[in-house]
Amino acid sequence: MEAGKTKVISVLVENKPGVLHMIANLFRRRNFNIESITVGPSVEPDSSRMTITVKGDDKTLDQVVKQVAKQIDVLKVVELEYGGLVMRELSLIKVAVKDAKERSDIINFVEVFRGRIVDVSTDSLIVEITGTPDKIDAFLNVMKTFDILELARTGITALGRGTKSIRINE
Repeated sequence: MEAGKTKVISVLVENKPGVLHMIANLFRRRNFNIESITVGPSVEPDSSRMTITVKGDDKTLDQVVKQVAKQIDVLKVVELEYGGLVMRELSLIKVAVKDAKERSDIINFVEVFRGRIVDVSTDSLIVEITGTPDKIDAFLNVMKTFDILELARTGITALGRGTKSIRINE
C-alpha cells in the first residue's frame, strides 16, 4: 500500500471501560491519525466492534495491526479488503434556506442522492445522507453552493462480504 492509501480494520474487543482509549493511544504512539473510528455492540456477548480507518504505508500499518492484536482486551483483528467489504457512513448536514426556490433546489439534490430531509424549520433543513464516503463527499461538493451551517459525519462502519465474519471462535 502506498503512503496515504486507506486501510479499514475491524477489531472485536471486550466491552470494558478504557478499551477505546487504549486503542486510540496505540495509534497515537505510532504517530498515526485515525481517519475515522466507529464503535458499537457486536453479536458476541460482552464485546464491541470497532471499525478503524487509517492511512499509511503497508509496512507501518501492518505493524500497528499486529500491535493492536496483541492488546489484552482485543479479541480479534481483521483487515477488510476493498472490494470484499460493504461500507457505509452517515452524515447529517444542516443547510440554511433563504427562500422557496433554494429549499426546492436542496430537496431535489437530496432526492438525487437518495437522502432524506429529517428536520425542517423556516430557515433551515437537516439532511441525512448514508452511503460510501465518496457519495457523501460528492453530495457535500454539490451543497457547497448553499450555506452549510453544521456537518456531522459518523465515520465508516463496514462488514466483509459473504459468510466469513469477525467472531471470537472463527
